[in-house]
Amino acid sequence: MGDISKLLICGGSGFIGSSLAIGLKQRFPQWEITCLDNLRRRGSELNLSRLKSAGILFAHGDIRLSSDLDPTVFDVDIIIDCSAEPSVLAGFSAPDYVLQTNLVGTINILELARKTQAKLLFLSTSRVYPIEPLKAIKLVESPTRYEIAPQQMLPGLSIEGVSEAFSLQGYRSLYGTTKLASELLIEEYRHAYGLAAIINRCGVVTGPWQMGKVDQGVFVLWVAAHHYRKSLKYIGYGGSGKQVRDLLHVNDLLDLVEYQLTHFNNLDGSVLNVGGGTNSSLSLLETTQLCQQLTQTEIEIEPVNDERPGDVPLFIMDTKKIEEKTGWRPQYSPSKIQ
Repeated sequence: MGDISKLLICGGSGFIGSSLAIGLKQRFPQWEITCLDNLRRRGSELNLSRLKSAGILFAHGDIRLSSDLDPTVFDVDIIIDCSAEPSVLAGFSAPDYVLQTNLVGTINILELARKTQAKLLFLSTSRVYPIEPLKAIKLVESPTRYEIAPQQMLPGLSIEGVSEAFSLQGYRSLYGTTKLASELLIEEYRHAYGLAAIINRCGVVTGPWQMGKVDQGVFVLWVAAHHYRKSLKYIGYGGSGKQVRDLLHVNDLLDLVEYQLTHFNNLDGSVLNVGGGTNSSLSLLETTQLCQQLTQTEIEIEPVNDERPGDVPLFIMDTKKIEEKTGWRPQYSPSKIQ
């Protein structure tokens, strides 16, 4: 474990970035933590007072601009990159912003790390796995969800879900492609410049202070809609609501990040699936049933047959590799997360 005194979190006013910053500051009050954010996403400005109250520095800047990542200003030990345009749908409507933020932004962050010799903890995404192979997963249909069939022919797939050995061949959305390209760039910087880096391929992360919407933060959106009595839609797959995702509480991610930061050299070069796994997965229909129990409210949910671009009926992370490397495993069940 190397000494850590200065930490920069890019995208630090977003849901994950602010949650990690505040959690790490509580656990390591001696660390100087700075959050950089362009505040483009609505709701991110609400975290500024929380960061200030926690004793965290804030810098208003944009990773798309190399001038906003001045190595004389941000001479730090570790960079956590939580900055991204995380919406798959945004790639169909605003490709320029997705490419500039998720790819050019990574290049600027890598240059900052190279110049300051900082270590990089990069939050990638499960969306690096391509859509057609994911759609080729054999499923069985139960009363409330789709499930992975026991017999599968796809490498990197088991009853536990998608592992790091799953195919990367094929299209995956512009969002997923920018994150995979960023992973490849990080590996090149590791070998060319000795950059120490860990890559976490995160699935659906959720929890308090998330500003959920249709294309990102769906579980929080579902709870909020029940609480405020707003209507929802089951989109695609016959409008059944049986599509499944695993979900991870942000506090579970915080526990993992703490371990990684304090054991960085042991994990340098790792590319790891980070998700809730089979034990923390829900279909939309099951999410509705859970929200009804928690809120004692039933709302209108409209079935929509047409699927959204880039959607898949099931995605569950196989997290065996990270559990073996770190001993970490999620502690929050879906009912606790909701």
